[in-house]
Amino acid sequence: MKVAIYGTGGVGGYFGGRLAQAGVDVSFVARGEHLAAMQQQGLKVASIKGDFVIHPVQASDNPAQIGEVDLVLVCVKGWQLSDAVQAMKPLVGENTVILPLLNGVDAVDILSAEFGANKVLNGLCGIFAKIMGPGLVAHMGASPWLQFGEQSNLKTARAKQVLALLESAIGLKAKLVDDVSSAVWKKFIFIASTSGVGSVSRATFGEMRDIPETKALLKGVIAETINVAKGLNIALPEDIEVYIWQKVVDSTPDSDTSMQRDILSGRPSELHSQTGAVIRLGMKVGVETPLNEMIYAALLPQELKARNP
Repeated sequence: MKVAIYGTGGVGGYFGGRLAQAGVDVSFVARGEHLAAMQQQGLKVASIKGDFVIHPVQASDNPAQIGEVDLVLVCVKGWQLSDAVQAMKPLVGENTVILPLLNGVDAVDILSAEFGANKVLNGLCGIFAKIMGPGLVAHMGASPWLQFGEQSNLKTARAKQVLALLESAIGLKAKLVDDVSSAVWKKFIFIASTSGVGSVSRATFGEMRDIPETKALLKGVIAETINVAKGLNIALPEDIEVYIWQKVVDSTPDSDTSMQRDILSGRPSELHSQTGAVIRLGMKVGVETPLNEMIYAALLPQELKARNP
């Protein structure tokens, strides 16, 4: 299979790099100094699972130069997705499969609206990685994993082919799940809640769970987000609230979220595709989300400044 990685940040750089390392025909869409360094020196990945370099590397800022591929892994930030959908069109042919690996829950719908639901799988991943410098991606924490499936949850031949491709790579665990919407939402409830509360409070995970008032806020946001999922008829475990809170407890005390780091640094963030998505979907199914609305309103002025400096 010919694969394109649209978005060569921490996620795309790591997973795409591992596939290229396994001998898969991988092309990376990148830009600026990052792209230039990759073209000159290759893609360098510093990983707790073992460092490696892909050199020479197939990389371009023009998807038309890459052409149609069999699989596109979409690894951009939520706020970049609308532009990515338009720019990635030259990669998508009649039989191309698209697999989004974003933090939000609406990427699959946005991609399906443009390319057709028959072309789009749904997926999620877990990894702590980021660009450390031009041409250098660092994987610093978590054992990388990737879960995905057809929107219909059928175990199709193409889904099994994608699984076999992913399983050919070392340094990651891939799984074709029974209910991909449930898996995506289980991650989203955790990410959106901690990102929203962490961003508005500037608190670490340890502070969010140890300060009674902040803990109460986080638990309230988690409950709201779960109610939205239930309103959408997402199949969730009966103990989902306990499950999510245990993930908060198990998190390293001084850790935070990528959305929080972006907001604190004055960069555009995933506010719209995380907290904003909870609010939009809540309105769609008639579930009130006052805590999420408060967080969104508090963070929106800074978000607008970051997008329009």
